[in-house]
Amino acid sequence: MIDAAHTARPERLRLGMVGGGRDAFIGAVHRIAARIDDQYELVAGAFSSNPEKALASAQDLGVPRAYTSFAEMAARESRRKDGIDAVAIVTPNHMHAPVAMQFLKRGIHVICDKPLTATLPEAKKLAKAAEASDVVFALTHNYTGYPMVRQAKAMIAAGDLGEIRLVNVEYVQDWLTEAVDNKQAEWRTDPARSGVGGSTGDIGTHAFNLANFVSGLTLHTLAADLSSFVPGRRVDDNGHVLMRYKGGAKGMLWCSQVAPGNENGLRLRIYGSKGGLEWAQEDPNHLWFTPFGQEKRKITRGGAGSGPEAARVTRVPPGHPEGYLEGFANIYTEAARAIRAAKAGEPVPAGTTFPGLKEGLEGVAFVDACARSSARNGAWVSLNL
Repeated sequence: MIDAAHTARPERLRLGMVGGGRDAFIGAVHRIAARIDDQYELVAGAFSSNPEKALASAQDLGVPRAYTSFAEMAARESRRKDGIDAVAIVTPNHMHAPVAMQFLKRGIHVICDKPLTATLPEAKKLAKAAEASDVVFALTHNYTGYPMVRQAKAMIAAGDLGEIRLVNVEYVQDWLTEAVDNKQAEWRTDPARSGVGGSTGDIGTHAFNLANFVSGLTLHTLAADLSSFVPGRRVDDNGHVLMRYKGGAKGMLWCSQVAPGNENGLRLRIYGSKGGLEWAQEDPNHLWFTPFGQEKRKITRGGAGSGPEAARVTRVPPGHPEGYLEGFANIYTEAARAIRAAKAGEPVPAGTTFPGLKEGLEGVAFVDACARSSARNGAWVSLNL
């Protein structure tokens, strides 16, 4: 089981946050995730581009060092003996790159919400800067932290499915079925802040990352048909994507935010020459495995058939549900292991797994490729990596 709060641990890592102030959904999620395993202490933040809201948010959260500018925060924290070890970036997409750059050049580790950036040129520039800075860069594709996702990945790597033939992944919601006027919808439907992708960038990147992570496959080409069903919407709200993987496997990805009756329907199905696996985010503690010609089997988190890869990111016994927040926390805890190793000049502990620059680049390149393909009436294109 994962290192939990009741186990011995080193001194907490000092964490800063940019974005995520009052009225921000994902900022609260990051703060909860960072604290679940007691690996971090939030000590500084520039929580909003609005100075009054930034200071008020810090006061709400009891954060001792409040800043009204992320650039000032990066500069001042880097000069303090007790400055932050890492920064969590939870801004709209277009601010990921400029914020990350300020901290990277000062050697401060970065934990960034997905996607990596709003545009592919920005992503490539950021990745180059991060690699040159030698810091830990974690990207919170949090679904890779779920125990049964780790179980599925391990089973495929062990050959339980044989040669992978089919990958089917979907991430389906309904909250943008009509024009919505709130903070969360406003920036997600503004290409200047979200990037060229709407549903493809917001949730399609999660689906793409999950399929790649579990299957271990590498995309060769894709063909996309993107739509903006709501009148006046400037980014896609639905995408159908055909995928061809290196090695011959075929895949389909559907992402939509205009499918009534769907809340957070992330579902993955992978089939090979010897069997198939099925997993659904809304039922995260169960994984279905069907060897060809045999009965379908339900593997439960912490139960019979669940292996060590799932166990190392599990906290409580089977039957006690773990889900979104715990999966998110696993990314933070895995990143903490890497950050502590970097600080000590030691190798990252074996088994430490979290998405980073490679996955971030692939996600932004996926959105870019979908847009290019759809503009050419669904032409087959490759990722521009």
